[in-house]
Amino acid sequence: MTLVRTGMAVLIAFFVLSLSAYAQDDTAALYKSKCQVCHGADGKGDTAAGKMVNAKDFHSPEVQKMSDAELIEAIKKGKGKMQPYAGKLTDDQIKALVKYIRSLK
Repeated sequence: MTLVRTGMAVLIAFFVLSLSAYAQDDTAALYKSKCQVCHGADGKGDTAAGKMVNAKDFHSPEVQKMSDAELIEAIKKGKGKMQPYAGKLTDDQIKALVKYIRSLK
């Protein structure tokens, strides 16, 4: 019985870790499709399109001091020349993007 419980625990842990890895891959793909053209793969905004629209560098003190709520609002409503993503992305997708943006620093 202990072996069965141990086996089940391992399977559950593997499943949870797989879902987490899938969610990270999904968010990376979302960032790539929605954000990367302006903000770049590294989040520095040093792309041709980013320079044209004055995309923010996610590493900058200005962006780093923003709360998650402020970043969520900027993504939802747009900011400067950035288009709004409310209605185009779910709240969970936007929250995942904020977490991903934070990981780029």
